[in-house]
Amino acid sequence: MNQPLLLAVDQGTSATKALLVRADGAVVASASAPLAIGHPRPGWAEQSPDDIWDSVLTAVAKCLAGHDPGLVVGVGLTNQRESCLLWERATGRPLGPVIGWQDRRTADRCATLLADGLGEHVRAVTGLPLDPMFSALKAQWLLDTHDPDRSRARRGELCLGTVDSWLLWRLGGGGDHLVEVGNAARTQLLDVRRRDWDERLLDVFDVPREALPRITASTGPFPAVRGLPPLTDGTPVLSVLGDSHAALFGHGVFLPGSVKVTYGTGSSVMGLISGPDRAEDSPLCLTIAWDDGIPAYALEGNIRSSGATLRWLAGLFGVGEAELAGLAAPDAAGVHLVPAFGGLAAPWWDNDATGLLSGLTFGTGLPQLARAALESVAYQIEDVVAGLDTANGRVTALLADGGATDNAALMQLQADVSGRIVRRPRDRDLSALGAARLAGCALGMFTRNGLAGLTRAEEVYRPRLPEQERERGLRSWHEAVARARGGGAAGDPAAHGAVAAGDPRTAAHHEHSERRPPAQ
Repeated sequence: MNQPLLLAVDQGTSATKALLVRADGAVVASASAPLAIGHPRPGWAEQSPDDIWDSVLTAVAKCLAGHDPGLVVGVGLTNQRESCLLWERATGRPLGPVIGWQDRRTADRCATLLADGLGEHVRAVTGLPLDPMFSALKAQWLLDTHDPDRSRARRGELCLGTVDSWLLWRLGGGGDHLVEVGNAARTQLLDVRRRDWDERLLDVFDVPREALPRITASTGPFPAVRGLPPLTDGTPVLSVLGDSHAALFGHGVFLPGSVKVTYGTGSSVMGLISGPDRAEDSPLCLTIAWDDGIPAYALEGNIRSSGATLRWLAGLFGVGEAELAGLAAPDAAGVHLVPAFGGLAAPWWDNDATGLLSGLTFGTGLPQLARAALESVAYQIEDVVAGLDTANGRVTALLADGGATDNAALMQLQADVSGRIVRRPRDRDLSALGAARLAGCALGMFTRNGLAGLTRAEEVYRPRLPEQERERGLRSWHEAVARARGGGAAGDPAAHGAVAAGDPRTAAHHEHSERRPPAQ
């Protein structure tokens, strides 16, 4: 029983999880610590940097209770992405909150930059559409607030970083200021092909290079652990991955073709591609999934509100999320909920879209609203998956992970809406497992071939909905999306990224193809 152990820490938006994984791949312990998120103003989303660190301490201590910490041979770390914070290099004192990935306070600044014509350059260099979700605008806001003349940043007195940077700083006792390359790829400051900070974008967002972390591969080198009881000081940190990237690795996806869908507060749809050139005609984002010696490129679409939609509706009616899902009717009776609480992300990238409930009648009750909320998750995911069809051929199966996959009705709904097989592994914590498995690969404990060949216990959901009915549902959903984007009930949906007949995703593809910059 004295097998070596790997500790995986998954720092997410609503909780931090910790897993202990044996050399044979079995999970022997897990623990979680909840984390609050504040909304001090409409569209703002903030967290406390100290609360994030405290949640890591709590989750790790609970996970290691009853286990010999001396058996832990390495740590893998995975984290929420795009969230950004600022702290003092000398003291480690945070200046302000963590500005969360959902935060929209920089929407006006984003609109100004788009009006100035910078969108194409940003997309060409970073692989990402110019949008408040990414870190660059948050970094600018933090510096404008706490170092408006940038004097402290230029002197190297301040550290700007994503959540992995903050955790590595704390884990290493305040030494190196680092960022893992996949997380750096989500900042909108990185040249995704050169894998280095882009000088023009640093000027655009007024972010001094002296405040930014040094970019490192997903397998480091990273500072060894200090001050994470009961873990032994000096335990090596062997891997760092963004949460969606870690989930892809956890699924054993090492070649183009398979697509994973993470159902969380928001959702991420991601699949590997053979190289950055494969992203040229896609409406989705180009990103770096990981770099363990060779960079792995991926296409990804992000959805801002999936689990958050269910949480919002449950809170509105004073019920739990599981209870809400259980109340859902088998049919929404024509009701659609478009959860554009802060605009719509992929594949629309429309910051002006507004949240919408349509199709209400006197017969509409909570069961229909709950069903519409579940459908909004499945329809948004299908919109993004359709964008991946153009890169690697039609996606036939989705690999599902995240908390909402516990809802079997949602998994069947996804299969029906998409017309694709949905595979749900019995292992739910794919992000943490991915971080542990990459750490194990760095140690030689695991191999890629061995991980790809693992027999995974899973549930399989196959489409049951007739194709004609599925297409009718998609058309109806896209008509609702068009209204949320300003099309109006009688407007022309095609002018707003949806069509009234045929494949409703075609216009969205064309819209984003037109926005893409010329090949570099």
